[in-house]
Amino acid sequence: MIIILDKREREREGQLLQVTVPLSFLQIPNQKKKKKKKKKKKKSVMGRGGRSRTQRKHFRQSRENVWKRSKSDPNSNPNDENQTNPNPNPWTPFATENPSFDLYYKEQRIVDPQEWDQFVKSLRTPLPASFRINSSTQFADDIRSQLENDFAHSLRDEVAEGGETEAIRPLPWYPGNFAWHSNFSRMQLRKNQTLERFHEFLKLENEIGNITRQEAVSMVPPLFLDVHSDHFVLDMCAAPGSKTFQLLEMIHRSTKAGSLPDGMVIANDLDVQRCNLLIHQTKRMCTANLIVTNHEAQHFPGCRLNRNHERMEPDQHIGQLLFDRVLCDVPCSGDGTLRKAPDLWRKWNSGMGQGLHSLQVLIAMRGLSLLKIGGRMVYSTCSMNPVENEAVVAEVLRRCGGSVNLVDVSSELPQLIRRPGLKSWKVYDKGTWLVSCKDVPKFRRSVILPGMFPSGGSYQDLVDSTCDTEMGDDISICTNGNSEDGVQAAEKPVTHQSAEEVSDLPLEHCMRIVPQDQNTGAFFIAVLQKVSPLPAIQEKTKMEIVEQCVEPENQNLEDAQAPQIDLSENALEEVSKTVSEEIVNDNEHNTEDLEVSPLEEKDPKEIRESPSVENKTKKLPGKRKLQIQGKWRGVDPVVFFKDEAVINSIRAFYGIDEHFPFDGHLVTRNSDTSHVKRIYYVSKSVKDVLGLNFSVGQQLKITSVGLKMFERQSAREGSTAPCAFRISSEGLPLILPYITKQILHASPQDFKHLLQNKDVRFGDFADAEFGKKAENLMPGCCVVILDKGNRSATESFKVDESTIAIGCWRGRARLTVMVTAMDCLEMLERLLIRLDPEKGSSVHVDKSSNNVGDEVQPVT
Repeated sequence: MIIILDKREREREGQLLQVTVPLSFLQIPNQKKKKKKKKKKKKSVMGRGGRSRTQRKHFRQSRENVWKRSKSDPNSNPNDENQTNPNPNPWTPFATENPSFDLYYKEQRIVDPQEWDQFVKSLRTPLPASFRINSSTQFADDIRSQLENDFAHSLRDEVAEGGETEAIRPLPWYPGNFAWHSNFSRMQLRKNQTLERFHEFLKLENEIGNITRQEAVSMVPPLFLDVHSDHFVLDMCAAPGSKTFQLLEMIHRSTKAGSLPDGMVIANDLDVQRCNLLIHQTKRMCTANLIVTNHEAQHFPGCRLNRNHERMEPDQHIGQLLFDRVLCDVPCSGDGTLRKAPDLWRKWNSGMGQGLHSLQVLIAMRGLSLLKIGGRMVYSTCSMNPVENEAVVAEVLRRCGGSVNLVDVSSELPQLIRRPGLKSWKVYDKGTWLVSCKDVPKFRRSVILPGMFPSGGSYQDLVDSTCDTEMGDDISICTNGNSEDGVQAAEKPVTHQSAEEVSDLPLEHCMRIVPQDQNTGAFFIAVLQKVSPLPAIQEKTKMEIVEQCVEPENQNLEDAQAPQIDLSENALEEVSKTVSEEIVNDNEHNTEDLEVSPLEEKDPKEIRESPSVENKTKKLPGKRKLQIQGKWRGVDPVVFFKDEAVINSIRAFYGIDEHFPFDGHLVTRNSDTSHVKRIYYVSKSVKDVLGLNFSVGQQLKITSVGLKMFERQSAREGSTAPCAFRISSEGLPLILPYITKQILHASPQDFKHLLQNKDVRFGDFADAEFGKKAENLMPGCCVVILDKGNRSATESFKVDESTIAIGCWRGRARLTVMVTAMDCLEMLERLLIRLDPEKGSSVHVDKSSNNVGDEVQPVT
């Protein structure tokens, strides 16, 4: 017999009953037919394969949407007394309180006692929306001007009387007014036409990649990295990708049209499914300076060549993968996000942070080992727990000796309100407050580590110590490092009488951002600088550290092991369609950085590889051949594209200038180069890293690389065109300054006509001469450039950052736009604003097209 407690009674007690019984066993028989009908209907809406939105399934422990009504009766209103059939289980939001939370953080003194009420009040208030303008996009200044001169005034007049409250405002501490804060909720954005227009604006620009919706405090860590355009940057735990996108903006900040920066970004994440979100997010950037990898951050490969390596290419300038900047935004308990994830209130316990401490230390140490001497690393979490924050930084500093400094950045971003890090804290375990590692019982030393305390220390004879079996059932070692009941283990916690420890390290240089200071979430940031090689650490001690690292069972954390899935091009392309709103310098060989200490050189798991798949096809009875795969299972290989016949045909058809570097910069994800569908372009820095990766046996598991430059036209007319490959919209801005053929210059009227109608006959253009020029082009892909109208007929056209161009297909009788409908809408709005600011600022974007995310196919 199965007894199921009433859900409302369980919530009143603040506990959650987990029943490992399939939901199908708990369904009411009378409702089975209805559920089947709903399922079929949903399948028809969700698209191919009946998949739901990607974001919803990428978090293993899905969170309930606290702002939605009960699914049993979406039209029910629990406050309606006249309702004839009230919902027996009315919708109620999560309780935004937790006695364990209050007790724990009051004892840790993360805020002054007189500020506690204001602190908790802020945590219980929904988080305001914020977003960032992509400063490297072509329309960055236009979007900022539209926000400052249009929306800032119209929205203020709509929601605030007398202008006392700002509807939207730029974040004062973010450079250039490129980050904005909004006081609207999603429901408020749908109130009236003005707010609806602003909401449509946000959705459109976010999908295009001109803005990124991101929590304000999440924008802070990359700013303290001080990234330059020639830096090699590693983002160790990158998914879902908002910080990676920000790092790419910094790399491309001063790049001119047709050129690429010398630096690059490697974005890594353990979770394969979240890597898909990362790839979708960063694809909006259209960059050739990015590599996305899939590794455990604490075991990220160093790709170090042997000193006498013979396979090193003559033009290869790097012999080891080292970085100028490392972003170490580690997995954490996430209690700093309570304002946007209120369901964490009922799940929170003190053991969540303790179970992640060892992993966080290992990730930070690996990041420092990959950092160049003189380089900077930022360690950050969205947690308020000192065990995950100051304790990790202190332990890293102790292990590194004097080779790493904690940087004082109090003078940087002066308008950002931050508080100094803690120098004293306690560790809570099993109803007891511990102030020193000396107070930890032997049977708890596998969970409560010395590095969790302000002064650190060590356990003597740790390997020989075992749990005292005579303690019986009163002793329980949590395999995930979490206390079973957190602070709730005892109503009156016991504190050991040892003197409270105070760290002698300069932890006040760390930064804590608290919600009430600037109406944000909570965040922790520490800036570290490597000044010399890391000291050697005995291998025995290192193995003990690895053994002590116990992965938590909390399936909501980013570091949990994910099932391997297919990362082929087709799979990633399908994901991108379903997702909606959410080293050494090449010219200077730094030999000092290649002198690696034993800690950096010896990593028993550095080159750990997943089972490789032989690079050949396998025949299965009754099934088609398996796709050729690379060294890593489920991942397409990265192959340098060297088919001279195809490359020469592309060069000749588009008249590509010889100064555009082609040799060694083209890659594909298909070993069979005779059936290549897409050709990607990589920068010089990425090319060098790929060469190094091949030299060391492909230690990097690469899931995405390069900028899609050319794509084989699969439509009927593609087979008859002189060149079967068309220029992709992503790669057009890079190659445009070097194209000399297949170019048309359109007047604003004809350019607008193309964007609105998608395909236009040659005789239907307002400028008859433009139609004749289009008719005289070779069949196939061509480029249409918006003519500025301020140059003479004899003056040559020069491409710059303000040039607007689109790819088209020249058919037998018409021109067809070869960009997505979403890009057409966004470009049309920008064009209207530039030509007629008053009319353009009030244009309403029509998104009724069913193929908003698909490129228009050519028509005859």
